[in-house]
Amino acid sequence: MAIMPDDLHYLRRTLRLARRAIGRTAPNPLVGAVLVRDGLVVGEGYHPRAGEPHAEIFALRAAGERARGATLYVSLEPCAHYGRTPPCTDAVIAGGVCRVVFASLDPNPLVAGAGMTALRRAGITVEFGALTKEEQRLNEAWRHWMATGLPFVTVKLAASLDGKLATRTGESQWITGEAARRDVHRLRATQHAILTTAATVLADNPALTARLPGARDPRRVILDSRLRTAPDAHVYAVSIPAPLLVTAVTDDTRLAPFRACGIEVITVPVTDGVPELPAVIAALGAREIQSLLVECGGTFAAALLAARLVHKLRLYFAPLLIGGCTAVPLLGGAGIAHLVDAPRLREATWKKIDEDWRVEGYVDF
Repeated sequence: MAIMPDDLHYLRRTLRLARRAIGRTAPNPLVGAVLVRDGLVVGEGYHPRAGEPHAEIFALRAAGERARGATLYVSLEPCAHYGRTPPCTDAVIAGGVCRVVFASLDPNPLVAGAGMTALRRAGITVEFGALTKEEQRLNEAWRHWMATGLPFVTVKLAASLDGKLATRTGESQWITGEAARRDVHRLRATQHAILTTAATVLADNPALTARLPGARDPRRVILDSRLRTAPDAHVYAVSIPAPLLVTAVTDDTRLAPFRACGIEVITVPVTDGVPELPAVIAALGAREIQSLLVECGGTFAAALLAARLVHKLRLYFAPLLIGGCTAVPLLGGAGIAHLVDAPRLREATWKKIDEDWRVEGYVDF
């Protein structure tokens, strides 16, 4: 049986359900599920967070006996292994589902087609391959982390129309308007962690929380190689989840006040006084941080780009002109010598947000 228009309708519904848990499921993917019998939805659900039931289980519980003879639509191949929860394939088979349609195969080596095989062996018809790109985009951070063990990195910057982060006196609050800042809070709420540098903490003392009703705060990560910040800075104040301090300092006496505040300390190597950025990113990936938003100055952003550690850029431009050779540029450092070496944005999108503009795209090196 081929994928039909109704199948696409219900698969899109699974993707919408999955999005409800954005930023909450690490180290698991975003997954939604819908059970349909005789043209009616009899159960649906999504995976809310690690340790809780998967989407298929919520859908089966909602359907009860109505699951028998139904078609299960799910955004990702059902799992067939024991992790924090039992295999979903066992529950699907026991529930009497006669057909399963999913968007993408699971890249997890513990699944990777095993779920599909288990279902077919039980006599269940299995179809997949529709809306695969949409599912892969939805779970791009998880898929990148699953393949590399590293977080998917998004750098966010806000600048004037002529590409200045701040005036020649360092004034930067606020370049963009309130609507653009709310948009940033929505972005923060979708990320597992948000990273900034000591320079930004000392200059702005930000909280880096998602200040929206019911929003989940990302884990704050402060890169402070020389330990210039203080444990009472706003960025350390929210203790759930515990902030991470990434530093080259190993002196227990200096680190003790941070640890006493519940701050986790990660020590990274430095070269010529500069933290080794691949080691920083690897340490965060090892802590199951899949999506990492970086809010920083132009110098650090340029360093991440030079190290090819950025996957996506989100830039906000305000309709004002700052000018001047000594104003703070969007990207610092030495810059690119030849245009052929300049990173480019792929699949770039533009969106007007009140008086400001948002530009977002994937970085091609």
